Amino acid sequence: MYKLLLLFVMTVFMTGCFETQPPKPIIKRHKKVFAAEDNYILFGLRAEQLQEYNTSASIFNTLYQKSHKKEYLYRSLQNSLAAKEYNNIVQKINAIGIKKLDDFILVRIKIVALMQLEKFEEAKDLAASLAQKSKEIDDYLLLSEIYVKQGKFNTAVKYLESAYSLDYNEKILDKIAIILYVNLNRKKDAIAYLETHTRVYGCSKSICLRLIGFYSNENNIDGLLSAYLRLYKIDTRDEISSKIVKIYEYKKDYLKLLGFLEESHSDDSLLLTLYQNLKNFKKAAPLAEKLYTKTGEINYLGQSAIFTYESFADKNNKAMHKEVMEKLKKVLESQEIALYLNYLGYIMIEHNIQLKQAIKYIKRALKIEPNSAYYLDSLAWGYYKLGNCKRADKIITEVVKLEGGDNPEVQEHFQAIKKCHIIKEEQQK
Repeated sequence: MYKLLLLFVMTVFMTGCFETQPPKPIIKRHKKVFAAEDNYILFGLRAEQLQEYNTSASIFNTLYQKSHKKEYLYRSLQNSLAAKEYNNIVQKINAIGIKKLDDFILVRIKIVALMQLEKFEEAKDLAASLAQKSKEIDDYLLLSEIYVKQGKFNTAVKYLESAYSLDYNEKILDKIAIILYVNLNRKKDAIAYLETHTRVYGCSKSICLRLIGFYSNENNIDGLLSAYLRLYKIDTRDEISSKIVKIYEYKKDYLKLLGFLEESHSDDSLLLTLYQNLKNFKKAAPLAEKLYTKTGEINYLGQSAIFTYESFADKNNKAMHKEVMEKLKKVLESQEIALYLNYLGYIMIEHNIQLKQAIKYIKRALKIEPNSAYYLDSLAWGYYKLGNCKRADKIITEVVKLEGGDNPEVQEHFQAIKKCHIIKEEQQK
């Protein structure tokens, strides 16, 4: 807690208002009051770096005494806070006098020192007066922190709500939500506060992350998904989209997952798989081509060829045949892959294109996977197309005994080949 309070005060010494940035060096381009002023500054800053805070406080106090510049006083007190000289800080500020609260920075320093001395009532009275006069958001935060230290969480929320109403500041809102959720166990109220804010002002990164934390803790999958989707609109990192994908997969909501992937293109490889599973080959073909161009992965080119063929209603389109065959041949020039060898051979057989060459492609596939029912079926169909029904019949008879032999297309080929074989035998009698 001490480090947080110290940081809280350090951020305002040189600016006069509460900011989130660290204090800037106090060396300013103005006329020096005494000759050694710059040297004192350098010594004071060096002492800070060495964490010799009492020494630094003394040096900056000397600078203040010699120049009467308030920034040196603030820096001296900052170092006294770091040195935990809380009583000295209170005495020094009392000696200077802040009855009219005319120096907000000194008042804030005194409040922090009083809190560290656990003089909460005195700190609270001073902080309440300061917040009422300054109307600064961070002064309300400071006052609420005192109530939190005292365990008066409802009162802390009250002052935070007053601060939030000034400009709907997200830091205030976040503190309200944390106290409601953690300290008061008003979890629904905490989430409602955040959600109401997002409906009016949008979901910033910090608020979305807080909602994600709460929804995750509540195991609220729909809320978690909603928060991640809003976060992704402002933070498109892969880890965010990956969380969204996993949630959709967990919910088995593949249609919405498809919509998200189409809009975000955060995982085109998964999108391609979904297109394939849904048999949406018209969208799958160009996406596979895109992935091939992007990655150079040869399998994507092969998939693009297959999806192109499957997407055509007119399977006899010669221009399409040419495009598909050229792609598959390019794949095979790079790598001998059974799937593409068979597909190329089968297309050629199905459309009576160079049947003998087509059978060679099928045989090359079978060298890689000799027991594939689908590849053997293609070979049988090739011999059938060549008119060698006896050889085709011998192969297809074995195919139907294998796994995959009950495939409707295999069964169709089986019937055609059996009929052809019977006719050929009768003709030879």
